[in-house]
Amino acid sequence: MADQFVMCARAEEDGVFIAEPGPSLFLLVPEGERPSPKHALKKPQWLKKLRIAATWGKDARNDKLDRGDLLVFVHGYNNDQKIIMDRHTQLKRDLTSVGYKGEILSFDWPSDDKALNYLEDRHDAKKTAMQLVTDGVRALSEQQAPDCTINIHLLGHSTGAYVIREAFDDADDARLSNNSWTVSQIVFIGGDISASSMSQGDSSTDSLYRHCTRITNYSNLYDSVLKLSNAKRLGVAPRVGRVGLPNDASAKAVNIDCTEYFGSLDSNEEIKKADQAVIFGSFDHSWHIGNQLFARDLFETIKGDLDRSVIPTRAISADGKLKLLRP
Repeated sequence: MADQFVMCARAEEDGVFIAEPGPSLFLLVPEGERPSPKHALKKPQWLKKLRIAATWGKDARNDKLDRGDLLVFVHGYNNDQKIIMDRHTQLKRDLTSVGYKGEILSFDWPSDDKALNYLEDRHDAKKTAMQLVTDGVRALSEQQAPDCTINIHLLGHSTGAYVIREAFDDADDARLSNNSWTVSQIVFIGGDISASSMSQGDSSTDSLYRHCTRITNYSNLYDSVLKLSNAKRLGVAPRVGRVGLPNDASAKAVNIDCTEYFGSLDSNEEIKKADQAVIFGSFDHSWHIGNQLFARDLFETIKGDLDRSVIPTRAISADGKLKLLRP
């Protein structure tokens, strides 16, 4: 596998990154290594390499244009750089195996590797969130060439969903000089934001809906990390990664209920052996990366060729909602 693209928002100390906010650095990290300040490139050089890596072929809708796809992975809380890069590597392996030809970029915000650092991590996530847009998404949007369209997609795991939401909201509040940037698909897995905040017209998510084509939320009622009784999370509202989108969510948003599938995956060793290549962290909260069925569904979401209701890895449940389905 080629070197891995990372945008790092951690401070550095004695030549290593630490779990505190810092200026954006643009890294090209050799596979198997942890991100280091020594991996930094100048931003224009890094952007050029990333654009080339993300461009993969001709656009099916216009064969005179090249097409690229870039999936920006935003990790959750209590993640050190080793597990972030392990997930980055596995995510690319999963997507490549089902036909993805674009590139993966990780946005490394300064989470710590201590389970009790939930509130501090969330504070640092908020402090660095806007860098995701100002130094990342907007800069990449400005790199678009007349003969090539690179579709930018975002995947937020756990607190990564919060980072994405706050990044979009802060960027709009700041009234940036060029506010015409947009992304294609936004995907939440184990999303650690309140379900109610995803309602149409909610001020905290207006910017999300304004600057994307589609939001896909994968929910799982078995997600114990997001349960209200979790000691680190007392007093928070029901989370979108556990209970799903509210009924009054924007038409741009779609919920994929993974509860039934995860129940089978967790209880049936044959299914787990067939579908799950690896497990990182809490299984019920983090099963997506390393799972073949999820990779197939995510790939179809990124491609955007099929209507949300006819993707082969989905079915319509008795109540008319979409659920993840093992063919």
